[in-house]
Amino acid sequence: MTQTDARKANVPIQEVAMLRQNLRLINNQINTGRLDADFLKKQLTRLEILLEQVTLDQEQRRSSERFFALSRVSQMLGDSLDLQIVLNQVMDATIQLTQAERGFLMLRDLDGGMAIKAARNFDQQTLDGNEMYSRTIANQVLDTGQALLTTNASQDPRFATQASIMAQSLHRIMAAPLRSHGTVIGVAYVDSRVITSLFEPEDLAALEAFAGQAAVAIDNARLFQQTDQELAETVETLTELRRIDRQLNETLDADRAMQITLEWTTRTTRASYAYLGLLEGQPPVIRTAHVYGLAEGNHAPTTLEDVYPAIQTVIESGQTVSNAQDHTEPVMILPILRERKVQGVVILHRLGGLPFSQSDVDRAERIVNRSAVAIDNARLYAAVQAADRAKSEFVATVAHDLKVPMTSIMGYAALTKSVGDSQKNLVGRQGEFLDKIVDTVRRMEVLVSDLADISRVESGHFRMDSIQVPVERLVEAVKDNTILQIEERSHTLVEKIAPGLPPLWVDYYRLLQVLTNLVSNAYKYTPNGGTITLSAALEGDRVRFGVLDTGIGLSPKQVAKLGTKFWRADDDYTRSQPGTGLGFAITSQIVHLMGSEIQIESQVGQGSRFSFSVPTYTA
Repeated sequence: MTQTDARKANVPIQEVAMLRQNLRLINNQINTGRLDADFLKKQLTRLEILLEQVTLDQEQRRSSERFFALSRVSQMLGDSLDLQIVLNQVMDATIQLTQAERGFLMLRDLDGGMAIKAARNFDQQTLDGNEMYSRTIANQVLDTGQALLTTNASQDPRFATQASIMAQSLHRIMAAPLRSHGTVIGVAYVDSRVITSLFEPEDLAALEAFAGQAAVAIDNARLFQQTDQELAETVETLTELRRIDRQLNETLDADRAMQITLEWTTRTTRASYAYLGLLEGQPPVIRTAHVYGLAEGNHAPTTLEDVYPAIQTVIESGQTVSNAQDHTEPVMILPILRERKVQGVVILHRLGGLPFSQSDVDRAERIVNRSAVAIDNARLYAAVQAADRAKSEFVATVAHDLKVPMTSIMGYAALTKSVGDSQKNLVGRQGEFLDKIVDTVRRMEVLVSDLADISRVESGHFRMDSIQVPVERLVEAVKDNTILQIEERSHTLVEKIAPGLPPLWVDYYRLLQVLTNLVSNAYKYTPNGGTITLSAALEGDRVRFGVLDTGIGLSPKQVAKLGTKFWRADDDYTRSQPGTGLGFAITSQIVHLMGSEIQIESQVGQGSRFSFSVPTYTA
């Protein structure tokens, strides 16, 4: 034994040196034939003690090295949560720890058996999955949960008859259970065909210790993979629901919303065909509203309750019925709930006998719950549209019917005043009263005309007949319509019309109506003695008109409400002026139909400017 060996074994160097000197002395005694037997025995005893100490120190050193190796590979296992990477790391670390030739990592499958998840050799190369190993030993460890060691399997009576051991001349075999949370989830198996350097019980103990840590790492990786898959499924579900929401939000057509509902529920649950029925009539019954996926030649039942008795249960409970027993194929019936009231049902059929799972039910319910709001909103919108059309038709009818009696009233009032003036037989204030009748009827004519216009706009019957219109002609017509009222209020009319403007391509009478209304509002809501400015300027291929006044102006809140039907500002000056609150609403709609919007700039007490543009004529 050298001094270096002694240091590694923690043996006192002086003791080694003395023993070496005594051995040389014994050798000399043998050579001279004067051997001292007592001295020899004493030295042999000292040598035996020293060797025992060296052996013990070597075992302690090997145990320490095994501990440090176990610590290193245990730290390494936390580097990844990828299941296959972790499996390969465990396998390589197991071979390194035990100095085996090769190893197999088997995990328990759903059927209770085992499947090889990693097979590696000492050089960290992946082995062919067809490599033979002792399944008997692996299964025994899996079933008993006890580690197993054999130093010469080919001569071990427990395993010598196995074909795999005989065919591959397996000698050293160790296997330890992979146990996580008290459950054996697999087996770590190593073997070698080399007889030397046999496995020892301490190696098996180290393998068991490492297998316990490895099992936790594997279980964590499997859980992470499962969680990752569930997260991916959740993200996919949310993405799908966003697509459904987007499609449902893009329509206010009830039929389209119901068709979208059937398409998505059928697709996500892998159903074969589907019905959507709504509660109708008195007493209410579920009648088929839409069908999806029904083969050509087949027909949906008119009244679904006659074919699906479980519908009554769904209506009463508001809960989904899945895989009802009264049908030969799997059927799912889902309620369309709105404010806890069943509005209808969705019925899904799946051909082939495979029942709907709970996840199928969950997905379908999420879609139907979202669709219920869209379907109800679409139906309400349709009802509002129908009511609005009925209102517009009523207003149009009333406006038309009022024109005849108003014309008669105005005609008779004018005739009476004319005859009375000519015969000078009007008494007292009769002439004044006749003038008020005519003025009132004219105001009624404006109101009736506004009602007729707003009705035509809302019903889509408002006609625009574009023609070529010179700007100068239009401006003159606006002046003719408003100059008397402007002068009556002592206003000044300023014209800022750019020279050389091209002709317009518009409905002449509708544009005249818009400008007249804006100028009328300007002189009405400007105290006497103000200035009204009418402007027109070229802006690209359009002409921008503007009406500026020095009137009472509008606050931002009032500007936001402009265009609301029948709305008028509540200040005293505004209320003192005649008006219905319809003129600007009609004007805005006409400008919109011309392809523009009215821009408003206003300050309280400073005045307002209204502007818009119209297209020019191109030959």
